[in-house]
Amino acid sequence: MPDTTALTKSTEAPAAATDAPAATDAGPAPGKPRSLWSDAWHDLRRNPLFLVSVVLILLLAVMAIFPSLFTSASPRDANLAEHYLQHPNWGHFFAPDWLGYDVQGRSIYARLIYGARASITVGVVVTVAVTITGLAIGMVAGYFGGWLDTILSRITDVFFGVPFIVGAMVILTTFEERSVWVVILSMAFLGWTSIARVARGSVITIKQADYVVAAKALGASTFRILTRHILPNAIAPVIVVATIALGGYIAAEATLSFLGIGLAEPTVSWGIDVSAAKDQLRNAPYVLVIPSVMVSITVLSFLMFGDAVRNALDPKMR
Repeated sequence: MPDTTALTKSTEAPAAATDAPAATDAGPAPGKPRSLWSDAWHDLRRNPLFLVSVVLILLLAVMAIFPSLFTSASPRDANLAEHYLQHPNWGHFFAPDWLGYDVQGRSIYARLIYGARASITVGVVVTVAVTITGLAIGMVAGYFGGWLDTILSRITDVFFGVPFIVGAMVILTTFEERSVWVVILSMAFLGWTSIARVARGSVITIKQADYVVAAKALGASTFRILTRHILPNAIAPVIVVATIALGGYIAAEATLSFLGIGLAEPTVSWGIDVSAAKDQLRNAPYVLVIPSVMVSITVLSFLMFGDAVRNALDPKMR
């Protein structure tokens, strides 16, 4: 009789050996290389600067959209007889008298909350407008080149040579009523030049890439090449410039309002409050300092956000 035990062992051994590679193949596949955007998001999530700026920006956005969540007081209610330059009551947190009252007897805390709407609206809308305008002009100039590039580049140089604040002052003085949208249009009219230059340089580099040449050889239309191949690869430096510039537009709005040429009453704005309080620096410095600090925090939040995005999207910064 043959040894069935040895035969069984000999027949089971190859099966075990063949099963081993299968178990190895069923294991986790090696990770794929991340794209630029996923790699940037991976870095941003671990950047404390980015996390702090996002928390502050979200808080400012909620203040601008839902100011009634933070205060029930009206920013326009004035009572000179009872509240003229009344000092802050630090014990009443988030109450109308928490940060005191201004020269017209209005709650500084309420105006601080409601003033976020004008500043955030101006900064975000101007940034979106100049990004779209500058990106379109830069892409057309960089892709087609030739006489069209020359004309658009010279126009960009003319606008770039105009000082931003001075040019906005000249435009705004021609309007009798300076609403939020008038300020937005005047700033957007002058602020697209930097993004146009960045977009043009990026497109000039990208249009020489192999995948763009291959798309042209396959007969792809110009619109498809611009939107499907060039735009996704050229937009990263534009986003960096736009995020950093957003804080600058908020500061510019406050500066114009402080000079009396930007937003005007009855619009609630931090720049208007700083302008109205500039003569009370000795008597009631808190009236000037509080809205000024709020402007600084807002601008700093967007600058930190833009700086973090730049470090994540620019390989040279790593």
